[in-house]
Amino acid sequence: MKLKNLSLIAVLCISTQAFAQEELIKYGNFEQWIQRDIKESSVIGGKKKTLMEIGPTAHWTETKPYTNQGGSPWATSNVYAKVSGVLKTNASVFKDEHDGGSCAKLYTHIEKVKVLGMININVMASGSVFTGKMIEPITSTKNPMSKMSAGIPFTKRPRAIKFDYKVQLSNEPNRIRKNGFSKEQVVSGKDMPEVIVLLQQRSEDAEGNITAKRVATLRMRFANNTGWVNGKTLELHYGDITGKSFYKSYMGLINGENAFYATNSKGVQVVIKEDGWADADATPTHAIIKFDSSCGGPYVGSEGTTLWIDNVKWVY
Repeated sequence: MKLKNLSLIAVLCISTQAFAQEELIKYGNFEQWIQRDIKESSVIGGKKKTLMEIGPTAHWTETKPYTNQGGSPWATSNVYAKVSGVLKTNASVFKDEHDGGSCAKLYTHIEKVKVLGMININVMASGSVFTGKMIEPITSTKNPMSKMSAGIPFTKRPRAIKFDYKVQLSNEPNRIRKNGFSKEQVVSGKDMPEVIVLLQQRSEDAEGNITAKRVATLRMRFANNTGWVNGKTLELHYGDITGKSFYKSYMGLINGENAFYATNSKGVQVVIKEDGWADADATPTHAIIKFDSSCGGPYVGSEGTTLWIDNVKWVY
C-alpha cells in the first residue's frame, strides 16, 4: 500500500510539472535593444555616450526623452539628465552575451561629473531593470525613486517567476552611500544584487493619491558569486507573509524613502502608499518586477557589484 501511495504521489508530481505554464514577459529574453547615442554638454567634456534600452531594435542619434517603445514593459536606470542647462548621462545597464544570444548586465559604479577639469560630484549608481517607465530628462538628484513610474497593469495570479542569472559581488565588506552632495557614508553589510516582485491591488482617490494592498511578494538577495544559473524559479507568496518562517524585514510593505512612485490619472508622479496586505485570494491590478545590482536603495552600494539576467518568465 505504501509503494502504491508513493507511486501515486510521483505521478501527481510529474503531472503538475507537465501542466505548469510559462509565459515569457515581453522583451524578457533581452534579444532586442534600442541604442541611444547622446552627446553630453561641452562643459563636462562633450563626450558621446551610449545608453541601451530594452525594446524593438533601433538606433537613436537624437537626444530626446525616452519613453517605452513597441509595448515594452521594461525601463532601466540608464538616463539622461539636464540640470541647469548641463546635459549628462548615466549608464548602469548594458547589453551583454549569454548562451548564444543577449542578456542584460546590471552594474554598480561611481558616476563622476567634472566641470572645468575638477570633480565636483561623485554619485553611487546601481543598475536597475524594472517594469514601468523612467521619467526623463532627470532634472535633479533629489528623491530618485520619484523619477520612476513603477509597475504595469496586471491582473493574473502567477505561481512563480523564472529567469537566468549570474552574480559578481564586490570584495568590500561594507557599502558606501554617495549622493553627490553630502559627505560619503559607510553603510554596514556587504552589497548584494536582488530581485523584487510585487503584485499590488491599487486604488486612486479623487485627489490623485495612490494606495495599494500587497497581493503577492517575492524579494530575494544574492549573497554569493555564481556562474550562470539557468531556469531559476522563485515562488510568489500571496497574502500577509509577516508570520511566515521565510519572512525577512525587507520583504515587508515599502513606504518612506524607498517607496515606489507611479503616474496617476492626472499625469502626476505620486508615491504609492502600501497600506496593508490583501487577502491571499485577491486579484492584483499591477505588477512590479525589479532587478537591481545593489540592494541598499538609491546611492548605496559597492562599486563592481554586478548582476546579469536573462529569459524572464511568469510561471502559472
